[in-house]
Amino acid sequence: MPKTVDDFNKSRLRSSNITVVISISLVLFLVGLFGLILINAQKYSDYIKEQLVVEAYFDEYLDPRDSAKTLKFQEETFTKIKQQNYVKQAQYISKQQASVLAKKQLGIDSDALFEEDIFPASVEVTLKPEFVDPAKIDGVVNQLKAIDGVKDVVNDNQLTIDVYNNLNRILTWILAFSILFLIVAMVLINNSIRLKIFSKRFIIKTMQLVGAKRRFILMPFIREALVLGLIGAFIGILALGGVWYYFTSQIGTPFVQDTDQYVILLFIILLVGIIITVASTIFATWRFLRSNVDDLYYS
Repeated sequence: MPKTVDDFNKSRLRSSNITVVISISLVLFLVGLFGLILINAQKYSDYIKEQLVVEAYFDEYLDPRDSAKTLKFQEETFTKIKQQNYVKQAQYISKQQASVLAKKQLGIDSDALFEEDIFPASVEVTLKPEFVDPAKIDGVVNQLKAIDGVKDVVNDNQLTIDVYNNLNRILTWILAFSILFLIVAMVLINNSIRLKIFSKRFIIKTMQLVGAKRRFILMPFIREALVLGLIGAFIGILALGGVWYYFTSQIGTPFVQDTDQYVILLFIILLVGIIITVASTIFATWRFLRSNVDDLYYS
C-alpha cells in the first residue's frame, strides 16, 4: 500500500497504463483474428472456385488409324490451352483415362455395357479464381472454343453462378463484420485513452496556466501513447500468433500459408494500435487544453 501521495500517484499511473495496454492488446487481438478469418475465407473461396472445372473436347476429324498424328495434334492444342491467361491448371485426359473415369463414376468393373474408348479425349481446365465469374465465364468458354483443335466446351453455368454468388455473399458478410469490429475497436481504444487523459486533466491545465506551450504539453503524452500502442500491439500479435499456431497444429495445416498477406495483416494491427492510440491522445489532450478551468470539474 502506498505510503505517500507520490507513491500513490505512481501506483495509479502504472495501473492506468496496464489497463490501457490490456485494452489495446485485447482489441487488436480480436481485430487480427477477424483478419485471419477473412484471409483464410478468401483462400477457401478460391479453392472452391478452382474445383469448378471446364471440359474442352478435342476435334476428332483426323483418321483414328493415324494415332501418331492425332496425338501430336492434341498435344499442340493442349499446349495452346495451357498458355491462356485465364487457365490455372490443365490436365490432359486420354480416351483410355476417360473410360476408366466413366466406369468409376458408374460403379462398373467390366466392359460389358460399353466398348472401350468410346469417350473422346479432353482437357480438364481449372480456371483462375478471378475468372470464375458469371460475367466472365461465357467469354472464357468462347475463347476456348475458338482454339484450333477444340470441338466443344462443356461447363455447368448454373452451378458456377450458384457457387460464385454464395461464396461472394459469405465473403461480403465477413468483410462487413470485420469493418464493423474495426470501428468498435477504434471506439474502445479511444475510450480507454480518454479515461487515462481525463485523470490528468488538472495537470494539463496547470502546465498551461504556468506558461507551457501546447506542443510542449502534448509531446510527453504522444510519446507515452506511442509506447503504449507499440506494447499493446506487440502483446496482441503474440497472443494472436499463439492462438493461430495452436489452431493450425490441431487441424494439421501450415502455420503460414501466404507470407505476404500475413505480413500485411501484422502491419495493419501495428498501425491501427499506434494511430488510434496517438490520435486519441491528441484529441483528448487538446480538448482539455481548450477548456476553461471551471469546465474541468464537469467534464
